[in-house]
Amino acid sequence: MDRLEIDNILKLNGLNSELEFERATSIYGKLRWMVKDDNSLEPVRQHLKFLITQYEKNHWDDELGITDEQVTESDVAEKIVSSESKFIEKRKNLIKGELREIGISQQDLAKLLGHRPNYMSELMNGVRPFSRDDIVVLHRLFGIEFKDLIPPFLKEEVTNHINLTLGGLKNKKVRLKIMDLEAV
Repeated sequence: MDRLEIDNILKLNGLNSELEFERATSIYGKLRWMVKDDNSLEPVRQHLKFLITQYEKNHWDDELGITDEQVTESDVAEKIVSSESKFIEKRKNLIKGELREIGISQQDLAKLLGHRPNYMSELMNGVRPFSRDDIVVLHRLFGIEFKDLIPPFLKEEVTNHINLTLGGLKNKKVRLKIMDLEAV
């Protein structure tokens, strides 16, 4: 379960890492304009604002207490979220281009996938993840390659497990850089 999936956000009491902070900030930015079309997202947006403010206060208010490790973690998190955002934007543009080419709307695509229009907007903007079935339909309908539909990013728990396991392997030739594990 991804803590920052839109259905889980209202259940959160706090953000646990710089990566969660950066992702929350990214989602908050997207929701700022999405709420104009779907007012039901406003409580999620307001709760994200609270979580972001709370995290900043707890981790960044004391300028003298900020460590080099904290800055490095923040820099890595920014790069990861930037890569994720670029992937989502590219995927959205590919899908929209195909919709224009065949002459159907995003609402028509929502009907094809069995989603309500506002949910489709959340999928397109990366606020919700596409299901496996959605991705297969998009691939078959538009011919978009899977590599352009499936995000190549790993969850933090998976990355931590791989790093820990790689550290214990006898074969030291098997190595991945941090960006190989977390972002493109």
